[in-house]
Amino acid sequence: MIQDEFIRIVEKAAAERACKVFDIMYNDDDNVFEVTIEKLDASAVDLADCEFVHRAVLAAFDRNIEDYALTVGSRGIDAAEADEMLKTINEE
Repeated sequence: MIQDEFIRIVEKAAAERACKVFDIMYNDDDNVFEVTIEKLDASAVDLADCEFVHRAVLAAFDRNIEDYALTVGSRGIDAAEADEMLKTINEE
């Protein structure tokens, strides 16, 4: 995967949701990307924001060809908190 193209896609998608990219962590050994976004106006990032960015990357890069893993989250919520939120949403 071309990292410059990946970053461009993520930044564009985040901007479309009034967000900006706070951090991108990349594990080259496993081809794993962890993207952290935050709202431009300091309001809370919601699940739809994260999903929008995630889907933009999925549309641009075929996971079967590129063989990568991607997590999109928000600043201030760690992975365990995000998993708990998703579990609660799925139970409703």
